[in-house]
Amino acid sequence: MEETTRSNFIWDAIEEDLKEGRYEQVHTRFPPEPNGYMHIGHCKALIMDFLTAERFGGQCNLRFDDTNPAKEDTEYVEAIKKDIHWLGFHWTGGLYYASDYYDKCYEIAEEWIKRGLAYVDELSKDEMREYRGTLTEPGKNSPWRDRPAEESLDLFRRMKAGEFPEGKYTLRAKIDMTSPNIVMRDPAIYRILYKEHWRTGKKWCIYPMYDFSHPIGDALEGISHSMCSLEYEIHRPLYDWVVEKSRDMLPAKPRQIEFARLNMTQTVMSKRYLRQLVEEGHVRGWDDPRMPTLSALRRRGYTAQAIRSFVDKIGMSKADSVVDFALLEHCVRDDLGAKAPRAMAVLRPLKVVLTNWPEGETKALEIENHPDHPEMGTRTVTFGRELYIEQEDFMEVPAKKYQRMFPGNEVRLKGAYIVKCEDCVKDEAGNVVEVRCTVDFDSLSGSAGADRKIKGKTLHWVSAADAVPFEARLYEPLLMNEGDMEAEETEDGENVVPDKKDFISRLNPNSLTVLEGVAEPCVLSVEDGTTFQFLRSGYFCKDPDSTPDKPVYNRVVGLRDTFAKQNK
Repeated sequence: MEETTRSNFIWDAIEEDLKEGRYEQVHTRFPPEPNGYMHIGHCKALIMDFLTAERFGGQCNLRFDDTNPAKEDTEYVEAIKKDIHWLGFHWTGGLYYASDYYDKCYEIAEEWIKRGLAYVDELSKDEMREYRGTLTEPGKNSPWRDRPAEESLDLFRRMKAGEFPEGKYTLRAKIDMTSPNIVMRDPAIYRILYKEHWRTGKKWCIYPMYDFSHPIGDALEGISHSMCSLEYEIHRPLYDWVVEKSRDMLPAKPRQIEFARLNMTQTVMSKRYLRQLVEEGHVRGWDDPRMPTLSALRRRGYTAQAIRSFVDKIGMSKADSVVDFALLEHCVRDDLGAKAPRAMAVLRPLKVVLTNWPEGETKALEIENHPDHPEMGTRTVTFGRELYIEQEDFMEVPAKKYQRMFPGNEVRLKGAYIVKCEDCVKDEAGNVVEVRCTVDFDSLSGSAGADRKIKGKTLHWVSAADAVPFEARLYEPLLMNEGDMEAEETEDGENVVPDKKDFISRLNPNSLTVLEGVAEPCVLSVEDGTTFQFLRSGYFCKDPDSTPDKPVYNRVVGLRDTFAKQNK
């Protein structure tokens, strides 16, 4: 896949590091936590990590940050691997897990205790928060901060042996409780947690915290540049402190570089809340096409190239911003426009009878599969006495400037004839259920009247003779109002939406509309994941819910490109 060659501040910094000889080669890593499916918000970091390694001829590791066994699962591991491959990347540096380094983390923790760099604390979470101070007021030392090293070491080993309940003790780094950086005020580095780990089983009942295990993992793997989102900028001094205090036990000294995270309008960017949507049944699963997960976007019909193009367009910076979801749709539309073959499908069918067409007679017509790519060939469609058009393409009493079908007006049917609307038929309730028209037989392409000018527009249609019933699923954003869900970071590193923004109450009740339409036969036999442009309706992708006799199609994106219009 082609990417832009323009640089950014991260690549500039790396080039300077290589020029000055700080690192011999570039080695990056992508470190997802396997506690949910990856979403569009992760793509900026993912693409930057892998693309940076490619750009500088280096390597990129995939390392799962599996330090919280309470929420992790192999299902998420396999889903993340699949998403990375789908985007076109490979972990050339190897596949690793934070749990690979549990023994080393424990060894370093014991060494720190012996050197007076860590102590076992008895403060509860609430007490620890109170002692930590605020952004404007310094913290105060724990009563157990000066506990003798021998006592802390004994307690730590007993913690490992499972002698104490959860919350009884915590191992903390001894740094500076008066530091202006609140992260450096004796952060917790180990906690007791009686959860069986999906890889290590019951071997451990104490687990390292992210801020402790992450820099150790980077250094052990020889990572040169550890790139992360901007909320970790305040954690960089702790990252460097951990590496510096363990230099005799680690083979490398990585450099952390931060960039602005990806925020998007009308998009939930927290795995915790995405999990809530799944578990409470607001969506059908992690791959529900309304979700921002990569598996959902793939199922909906978004392409890997479109997502990579989207990340390329938003660029890398250190300034937080909110990206309009319309930009992602623009990239999808731009990519599919050249790739997707055309087909005709009617989402809300209205029957049309051509009264002067012979009953029982049909005609085979050839229509191009793509107007700009003749190499994509043509297809045969059937034309006959009875057709279907969109309900919105007929008005008994036309509105001003309405140029579609109404009594007395002529329209052209795509790839076929000019027809004139003569009358309509209504049911007992007064609803139009059938439109009656006449055909100009001389208006077919290649005929004498083919170029006759009319005021009416060209409409798409489907022949009733071989129409395929299908289910059309139309999507709108999950959230009703604009504005992205700004994330905050909790003590365990989880980015969550503040409670003051109750996103459940903002869920769009019209996020999914299901229609029963009809389409050309060509939409029936293709594989799941095949995308068409349904003329005048948008891009549609065949869903795995399809059956042999009734396909299901997700609308990927409509045809109107509001972002492109706004940025001309």
